[in-house]
Amino acid sequence: MQVHVPFSRFIHSCKSYLRHPNAASDSSKEKEIVKEPTFSEEGCSSSSESSEQLYIAQVSILNTENKERCSLEVLKEDIQEPTCVKGKPFSSINIWMNRAHLRSSTHYDPHHNLLCVVAGCKRVTLWPPSASPCLYPMPVYGEASNHSSVSIEEPDYSSYTRARYMKEYSERVILNCGDALFIPEGWYHQVDSDDLTIAINFWWKSRIMYEMFEHMDAYYLRRILSRLVDKEMNKMVRESSLCHSNDSGSFHPTDKASGGSEQFDLHNQVENSASSDKKDSPLQTLKPSTLQALYELISLVHNSVEIVSQNETTEPTSQDASYNQSNERKIAADDSSLLEKDIAKIILPLKSLELRSMLLAMAHTFPRTLETLVLNILGPIGAEILTRKFDEMDQQATKEQQSEFYKIFYSVFDDQYAAMDALLNGKELFSFQVLIFPRVHFINTLSSTHSSF
Repeated sequence: MQVHVPFSRFIHSCKSYLRHPNAASDSSKEKEIVKEPTFSEEGCSSSSESSEQLYIAQVSILNTENKERCSLEVLKEDIQEPTCVKGKPFSSINIWMNRAHLRSSTHYDPHHNLLCVVAGCKRVTLWPPSASPCLYPMPVYGEASNHSSVSIEEPDYSSYTRARYMKEYSERVILNCGDALFIPEGWYHQVDSDDLTIAINFWWKSRIMYEMFEHMDAYYLRRILSRLVDKEMNKMVRESSLCHSNDSGSFHPTDKASGGSEQFDLHNQVENSASSDKKDSPLQTLKPSTLQALYELISLVHNSVEIVSQNETTEPTSQDASYNQSNERKIAADDSSLLEKDIAKIILPLKSLELRSMLLAMAHTFPRTLETLVLNILGPIGAEILTRKFDEMDQQATKEQQSEFYKIFYSVFDDQYAAMDALLNGKELFSFQVLIFPRVHFINTLSSTHSSF
């Protein structure tokens, strides 16, 4: 509990403890914490629950934001600023003092912090802000939003599954008398204090926070969310490639796909082009690996069209009608997941210029298949991957080459703007899904087996 007592009483308690460190105190007394609660106060627990605990926690010697809270301002003249922080605009200077061993909760502070040990010893465990997912911070609307939900002593891995990785991201530092530790803003830390430990800490705003004006909050929030979404999207695109790098399933050039308006056999297409001495035929210019990828992509589109056609012509019995209706969305989602997998497997390994040649060959030889791919088959991840490849192509091509490629690519569509909208809407849907849904959902969508998370 929190109580207000004279500082002299605490000093007297410490002296008594020094004279009789093993003496048991009155068991009816509760542990007492002498502190001034603030938004960044530390929650602490005692390792000796039966003994009387008096703990000075974050009692201000200097507080520029609220001078009335400087209970120990009288000590200000006794504090010498470390040379490394000379001239810093301190928000507060605080004293921390405990009689018996204490352990703080895991938390971060919204200020830069220089922790200086005057007497005793502190053991500090640190985590960078990037470890936040492993530490499960409290909800932002709560009073302790800067504290971790995970118990350091007995973490509940069934409720906090990512907490099992928190040790991998941590660093431990031991501070003895005369030592100081700089804890940057936003870094999580948990502190164990030995018996009779005294520390002074200096808090000051980081330059970013000092220059962040309130009227810009909404803008900064959007920028941060955008950067987090971009980072997550990059991870998902990379993992979609890794998930399928060892996929043994493949098509073979001798296979034929039926369905759709274009029946095809690539071998015959190439042979016909050769016999007609059309050396500039798009198919003739493709590398064998690119030709294989083209065949796989066309087969994927035609097979998908054929499956949809079969589903549309199959009339369910009255007994099965209710069941089919309730499972219709699930089946559609499963089919979409499989298509996303296969499209990623085909497109990602191709170099940007190889993909450019392949798409030009599709536009020349299989225009309706390309149209169906973009307008009906390509999902959010596929749209993201394809447009990223477009960006790579643009970086390696001249303005004239870019113009020529997009002119040919979009010429296959009856409505070119519909194709552009399909790609842009797919990209936006992908960003929305990354923002709203858990990341693990998409990794499961991309691969039935994963071990990266």
